[in-house]
Amino acid sequence: RTTMKSLRFISAEAFVSNAEFARKSLGAVAHDLFPLLFKASYLLEQGEVIHDLVENWPLFDFNVGKLLGATLDYQEDLSHRTCSVCLESCLTGLRDYVLNPSSPYMKKLRVVDLTGIKDVEVQFCKCKKTMGRWARTQLLSKLCSELLVYMQQAQCNPGTFEISINVLIDLFVTERNYELVVQALLKKCSCPLKVCCVAFRSDNLTLQKFFYIIKLTDPSLLRKLEIVHNVHLEMEHLEILFNSIHFPLLMSLTLPARTFNVRRFTTTDEQMLTNIGEKMGEMTQLTELSVSFSILTGRIQKLLSPLKTPLKMLDVSNCSLNHADMAFLANSFHANHLEALDLSGHDIPELYPSTFFKLLSHCSSVLRSLTLEDCNIQDTHVNMLILGLSPCQKLQEFKFIGNPLSSQALKHLFTFLCELPMLKNVEFPVPRDCYPIGITYPIDDASLCRFDRQKYERVAEELNLILLQANREDVKASTPLFGSYDAAVQETNNELGAYLIKSFKETLEKFTTSFNKMS
Repeated sequence: RTTMKSLRFISAEAFVSNAEFARKSLGAVAHDLFPLLFKASYLLEQGEVIHDLVENWPLFDFNVGKLLGATLDYQEDLSHRTCSVCLESCLTGLRDYVLNPSSPYMKKLRVVDLTGIKDVEVQFCKCKKTMGRWARTQLLSKLCSELLVYMQQAQCNPGTFEISINVLIDLFVTERNYELVVQALLKKCSCPLKVCCVAFRSDNLTLQKFFYIIKLTDPSLLRKLEIVHNVHLEMEHLEILFNSIHFPLLMSLTLPARTFNVRRFTTTDEQMLTNIGEKMGEMTQLTELSVSFSILTGRIQKLLSPLKTPLKMLDVSNCSLNHADMAFLANSFHANHLEALDLSGHDIPELYPSTFFKLLSHCSSVLRSLTLEDCNIQDTHVNMLILGLSPCQKLQEFKFIGNPLSSQALKHLFTFLCELPMLKNVEFPVPRDCYPIGITYPIDDASLCRFDRQKYERVAEELNLILLQANREDVKASTPLFGSYDAAVQETNNELGAYLIKSFKETLEKFTTSFNKMS
């Protein structure tokens, strides 16, 4: 698909394609052409030109998401291109904007917004090297530190110390880049580039370090908080967090697995859960909540009823919900506003079929994303599922891997899915008849890949043919066996893997020591 370009954009491409000429000529370029030249340079991956454009940026703000988004001159959105060459040039250009004494323009820049960059699985840039969220966090922090060192050592222009630019960014902190980010946040007052954290993700970090750095980020500005892998946050720690820090603008909260476990609850724990619910109720902007892999049986009402704003996104996958939980969700004021819902890991047809369909009917007018992985949906349930999904005319994404469905049932379901006008992404299971007879669900990791590949490929082709015949080439259908793509996990999987091996080794050593003592 070719996107139309205006004559202005074609001219901009021609101008920046000769990097040497473009860099020499920037001084004569009108201020209002800088955004156009930036997008053209980004498309052509002209790193040196990008650097010089940013170093001499003549406008008050530099919003990467807007600059790369759809414009009248060029409709294609480039904000999902996390090209390493381009982004590194942007950030080093920003550092040099501060240091450049001979910039031909008066320094007007006050706000840089890096939050509009989207990390996706497939990259179209020529260099094929991406700069993910973790690497952007790392590089910005490093440049802030280098800037301060340079300003202290060199004879800087006195005006340099008066420059103050807020750099809005989604920080991603792990053990490996923790110290660097802490330094950048600690020295925010004296650095011309002031790191302003809008969203914060933490993986692979001790609780002590997490509590320290979260206070440095200025939580009053935080819109999104993700505490994900290998941060051992339990309910008592969450209560301390909410009691000691206020998050007035928080819109999205993701908690790590096993934050809650009602099977171990005492009277004190019940009170603690009530307190947490009340604190979440004070977050009047909160519309997205993910508490997957916690055990919350019978406690969803206690956690969610204090919320004053309806949730638009709810992930309660693998939370051992019972009928009372599902009934609360179906009848709550959240139901009519849910745009994204994940109920994976619950035996929906067996436990609460009618209540689930009631919930689905309430959110059908707004629902965009539905995830029902490992929900024991079988061939006999497909007609009922089609009936429930029929009103969901805004559905863009449906994920249902891990369900024991035959290839025949999948074909029937796909024929219906073609009728959903907004649908763009479907994640379907390997058909049950591709596995050996007697396979039990949910399928364990060891058996997950033991299916007839050739048969699966034939079925996948037939399913894609159904889409093709219905003129639905716009729908992407796939079977990600080990879960959907996660840009953050992909970027830091080496560190996470090393941490898991270390944890396993330590556990083994403790076990061996205990065993030897017993012997």
